[in-house]
Amino acid sequence: MTDMKKISDMKPDEIKEEVRKAYTQVADLDVSCGCEPDIKRSSSCCGESSSRKVTRIDLAQALGYDTHGMPISTTESFAGCGNPVALASLKEGEIVLDLGSGAGLDMFVASSKVGTTGRVIGVDMTPAMINKAKKNAEELGIENVEFRYGDIEDLPLDDSSVDVVISNCVINLAPDKSKVFHEAFRVLRAGGRMMVSDIVLSRPLSKEIQDEVVTYTGCIGGAILDDEYLQHMKDVGFVDVKIAGKAGSSMYGAYSAYVYGRKPDF
Repeated sequence: MTDMKKISDMKPDEIKEEVRKAYTQVADLDVSCGCEPDIKRSSSCCGESSSRKVTRIDLAQALGYDTHGMPISTTESFAGCGNPVALASLKEGEIVLDLGSGAGLDMFVASSKVGTTGRVIGVDMTPAMINKAKKNAEELGIENVEFRYGDIEDLPLDDSSVDVVISNCVINLAPDKSKVFHEAFRVLRAGGRMMVSDIVLSRPLSKEIQDEVVTYTGCIGGAILDDEYLQHMKDVGFVDVKIAGKAGSSMYGAYSAYVYGRKPDF
């Protein structure tokens, strides 16, 4: 399969394989980034500024991460578009799930917030990212984290087993976003909350942009309208759904949104 094939001609599993290949390259540092080169860093999971190449450490720091004391391997494959942990109000003892956990940066930040009585579970469908995250955790001496290979449309977790769901620029890559939100709702305990950073759209993309493999794996082609994103969450049962913050938009009308929702107390 080449990039000449259109996304609209692919089956969901084929799309996921393209995503997996792209982020295997990011994990292995075979490419500078998983995103399309001309997408601004303020509104995508990674990219370049107009004047210089933006490293992943630059990106993480610009998004508010404290990278002091972190080994380079925790940020060299970072491909986020926000900092969901900063807004998740994590508490000691909570169980946190990170959808598309990558090399583990968000997990490691979350692990310090939930403490030794809490736990952070990362689910990712790219083996290279899981392997890298495990090595990073070992190097940092972090023990309250767990890495699971899996699809965020079919989570390998029990019902009502986590307190908080976070994610960073990943849900836009899922072919069936409704399934992702259904699964997040299923695994959350009553009263649990979801706080994600993701790319959403202020206006529809052209069919041409949606159909390009490189823009899909670059976090743009699979993005949906912001209102549609929120409606998917409401449809599966989330309440208090809102965009809690946003960053600048790209030429495509895509922007980075902090999205919040809560599972009702029942």
